[in-house]
Amino acid sequence: MARIKKGDQVIVIAGKDKGKTGRVLEVLPSKDRVVVEGVQRVTKHTRVGQSAQGATTGGIETVEAPIHASNVMLVDPKTKERTRVGFRVEEGERPNGAKRTVRVRYAKKSGEDL
Repeated sequence: MARIKKGDQVIVIAGKDKGKTGRVLEVLPSKDRVVVEGVQRVTKHTRVGQSAQGATTGGIETVEAPIHASNVMLVDPKTKERTRVGFRVEEGERPNGAKRTVRVRYAKKSGEDL
């Protein structure tokens, strides 16, 4: 189970954007990187072309680049401070009545499920 998922609120703890918070837009598990809204913005030059409607596209855009997952921490929903992520094993029930064990993410400082 992943510590950081798409849609989580995170804070940057290292790098040029240290201290900024944002929502996770994309997780790249194979590269161990995440894309955070409003963080690590870079300029990208796109080639001029034409779309199907005939509009001209291209120019200079600013987009979010991925940053390493170790440089972000989850924001605790209760205290609004950064926190570590823990996993708790709970007993769940299946629709047929059988029991199963489920790993649940939770914020370590407040103990609240995520």
